Amino acid sequence: MAIGVWISLAAYFLLMLAIGVYAWRKSTSNSEEYMLGGRSLPPAVAALSAGASDMSGWLLLGLPGALFASGLAQSWIGIGLFVGAYLNWIIVAPRLRQQTEEYDNSLTIPGFLGARFPSTARMLRITSAIVIVVFFAVYTASGLVGGGKLFVSAFDGGYMSGVLLTLGIVLVYTVMGGFLAVSLTDFVQGCIMMLALVIMPIVILTTGQGEGIGTAAERLRTEVDPNFLSLTTGVTLLGWLSTVAWGLGYFGQPHIIVRFMAVRSVEEVPTARNIGMSWMAISLIGAVSVGIFGRAYALRNGLEIADPETIFIVLSDLLFHPLVTGFLYAALLAAIMSTVSSQLLVASSSLTEDIYHTVMKRDATDGELVTIGRLAVLAVGIVAVVIARDPDSQVLGLVANAWAGFGAAFGPLIILSLTWKRMTGAGALAGLIVGAVTVILWISTGLSGSFMGEGLYEIVPGFVASWIAIVVVSMLTPDRGEYRAPKRV
Repeated sequence: MAIGVWISLAAYFLLMLAIGVYAWRKSTSNSEEYMLGGRSLPPAVAALSAGASDMSGWLLLGLPGALFASGLAQSWIGIGLFVGAYLNWIIVAPRLRQQTEEYDNSLTIPGFLGARFPSTARMLRITSAIVIVVFFAVYTASGLVGGGKLFVSAFDGGYMSGVLLTLGIVLVYTVMGGFLAVSLTDFVQGCIMMLALVIMPIVILTTGQGEGIGTAAERLRTEVDPNFLSLTTGVTLLGWLSTVAWGLGYFGQPHIIVRFMAVRSVEEVPTARNIGMSWMAISLIGAVSVGIFGRAYALRNGLEIADPETIFIVLSDLLFHPLVTGFLYAALLAAIMSTVSSQLLVASSSLTEDIYHTVMKRDATDGELVTIGRLAVLAVGIVAVVIARDPDSQVLGLVANAWAGFGAAFGPLIILSLTWKRMTGAGALAGLIVGAVTVILWISTGLSGSFMGEGLYEIVPGFVASWIAIVVVSMLTPDRGEYRAPKRV
């Protein structure tokens, strides 16, 4: 491995650790600072933190790999995600920022739900915390799989060595600096990811053995499939629905919506939204371009790509100076680490606030809660390593399962709790359980399908069933006046 690559990676690692030290000194004196950064994130930091923690290694591995293998029709998932993210900023962000502060200054999603529905607060907090920890263990594992694949493909190293190294670096700055460290590193990582996804397609098309857009498109049509660049050919209604339905997941992703809770003020949410959506549009277009034009480059140069999800890694090594290659590897690590760190922190916050503090020791001090939070980060990370130990795991498959679980369990619950006065605590609990159970059953019975595959993606029945359960049970149970009119929206 060229020395330039190691220089770039070393600089990246040192930057992440420096941010961790800064955040440790600035914002870990109490549980609100450690878990929510004191609700003081500037709009740009909140926006890119939400985006970077959302996209993960999927943006540089899973999506380009799917497009490389199957063509432009796979980009429907990006379209669905963009629409879902925009609606999430419009519907959820301003209301959640305001109401989590007004409902007992809630620091976690389960904490907010408990304050919003006091009639079932204890059971709702415990159940939602369990759902968060279970699905985040799977979600975190998907990021570690990406780290393992990078280590194998780029460094000819061992898969488990890559998994453990990825987790180790993330643990250092997450345990040290908490939410502020995670958010600031996400901001830096988001910038690196976007820049890499702008650079890569341009270089594929313009340098060395590359070719222009028109020539590349013609090569794909003649040598792969005449419909390779079609958005609609071969797309069934069920497949299309399964793919665009990924957008529904945004409303229920705790590691994303917790960023809304940490924006400095409600008034700054629109600014954060504009920044976040611009970042997302550029990054998604770049990822699609890497997959499509990467396939044309591989055809022209006779490259054999054993695993389509490694196309970004392969091209980084082939097309760039070692210093730039190291930067691109850092971009992939940034995509992986930004999500893993966010997921670990949210899972540990739920274990700390919603199980330890609520159930085991209500009189715990702030210092004790911060310590328990750090131990919980480590515990969830160890479980994720166990799940990620299979080197044949697919990043996209693990992400799909966890994304659906959160979207179905929490999506309708969050939307309705913020917007529907008549919703009851019993309805909230019913929706949470029904959504999670429906997803698990749909997967276990083999009915699931996503990314244009056979079957219906489990988020669709899970989301619908959860919504119906909330409405029906709420209407059948007495209104206890649990809704508090917001001071402003």
